[in-house]
Amino acid sequence: MVFKDCVGGLRELRPLAHLLLPLCFHWIAEEMTVSVLVDVVTCALCPGQTTCSEAIYISGLQQTVVGIFKMVVLPLLGQLADEYGRKLLLLITVSTSIFPFAVLAWNQSRGSVYVYYVLRTISFIISQGSIFCIAVAYAADIIEEGNRAAAFSWITGFFSASHVLGNLLARFLPEKYIFVVSIAFLIFSPVYMHFLLAETVEWVPKRDRDSTFLTKIINVAHKRYESMRDAAALVFESPTLGGISFVSFFYELGMSGISSVLLFYLKAVFGFNKNQYSEILSMVGIGAIFSQILVLPLLNPLVGEGGILSLALLASIAYGLLYGLAWASWVPYLSASFGAIYILVKPATYAIISKGSSSMNQGKTQGFVAGVQSIASFLSPLAMSPLTSWFLSSTAPFDCKGFSIIVASVSMMIALCFACLLKPDEKLSHDPEDEIEAPLLRES
Repeated sequence: MVFKDCVGGLRELRPLAHLLLPLCFHWIAEEMTVSVLVDVVTCALCPGQTTCSEAIYISGLQQTVVGIFKMVVLPLLGQLADEYGRKLLLLITVSTSIFPFAVLAWNQSRGSVYVYYVLRTISFIISQGSIFCIAVAYAADIIEEGNRAAAFSWITGFFSASHVLGNLLARFLPEKYIFVVSIAFLIFSPVYMHFLLAETVEWVPKRDRDSTFLTKIINVAHKRYESMRDAAALVFESPTLGGISFVSFFYELGMSGISSVLLFYLKAVFGFNKNQYSEILSMVGIGAIFSQILVLPLLNPLVGEGGILSLALLASIAYGLLYGLAWASWVPYLSASFGAIYILVKPATYAIISKGSSSMNQGKTQGFVAGVQSIASFLSPLAMSPLTSWFLSSTAPFDCKGFSIIVASVSMMIALCFACLLKPDEKLSHDPEDEIEAPLLRES
C-alpha cells in the first residue's frame, strides 16, 4: 500500500520535473549558508564573543522590514503570477538570492555584512514565501484536485530533501567554499528554468497605446488595489479560507519568531557552531522527507487535511517548548525530531487553500494567505529580539534563557485552537470559467 501510494505520488510529479529540479538547487544553495551565517555575522559584528545582541537586533529588524513589505508584495506577486504567468515570476524571485551571497563570497568584513543584510532584505521581500506560493499555483494548474494534497506533500518533501543536502554540504565543505558553491547553484536555477520550464498561464497583452504614461501608472495601481480587495473578499467570504488565514497567522507568529533567534540562542547557551547547526537541521530535514513523502499521503485519506494540520501544530508546540526549556545540549536534538511532524503544517495548509479556491484564483488566494503570514513575520521580531537579548543577558529577571521561545509556543497553541474549529470544504461557489480555461499542460 505504501509503495503504491509513493508510486502514485511520483507519477503525479512527472509534469513538475522541470520545476522541482531547479528549485531543489535553489533550496540547497540557500540552506547550505544558514549554519555558517551565524558564525560569519557574529565574528564580523562581535569579534571574540559567543553572544551578539547587535546580530540578534539586526536579524529582527530585517525580518520586520521584510514582513511589512511582504504584506503587499506577496499578494501582488500571486496576482501577477495569475495574469502574466508562473514562469516569469519564478525567474524573478529565484534570481534575487544571488547578489547578497556574492557579497559574502567576496568579503566578510563588518561593512560587507551590513551590505549583505540590505541586499538580503530586498531578496527576502521578493522571494521569501512567494517562490513556494507560485510553485504551488503552478502545480495546481496541472494536477487534478483530488491528487493535490499528495503532490504538495512531495513538493515540500523535495524542499526538505534539499535542506538535508544543503546541511550535509555545509557540514563537510570548508567554510571558504560554501558561498562560492552556493552562488553556482543559485545561478544554475534560473538558467535551467529559462530554457526548460514550460508556462501554464497564457498571457494576453492588453492594448492601451492611447493612454499616457501617468494614466497607465494610475490604472495599474487601481487594478492592483481592486484585485487585492477582491482577494481579501474571496478569502473571508469562505469559512475555510478565513479560518486557515487565522491558523497561518498565529502559527507563523510563533514559528518565525523562534526561527529568527534560535541559532543565536543555541550559540549563546550551548556554544553550538556550524557543525551542530548542520546536524540539527539535517535531523529535521530527514524526518520531514519521511513524513511528507510517506506519512502524509497515507494519513490524508484517513484524517483529512484538517486532522493532519492539528497533529502538526501539536508537534510544533512541543518543538518550541523543548527548545525553550532545554536543560542540556542533547535536548535541542530531541526538539528537532518534532520537525518531522510539524513540517506537515505547510502541505496541509496549501491543500486546504487549494481545495477552497477555484483554478482561476489559486495564485490570488495562496498569495493573500501568504501575505497574512507576512504580517505575523514582521510582528514577531518586535517582541522576540529584545526579549531574547534580555533573557540571554545578566539582567534577566529570572533564569530562563529560552523564555522568548516559550512565549512563541503560546502563539502556536492559539493556532491549534483555530485549527480545531476549521472545517475544510470545497470551493465557495462554482466558477463556470473553470470549465472554459483548462491548464495548458494538462496530461491527456
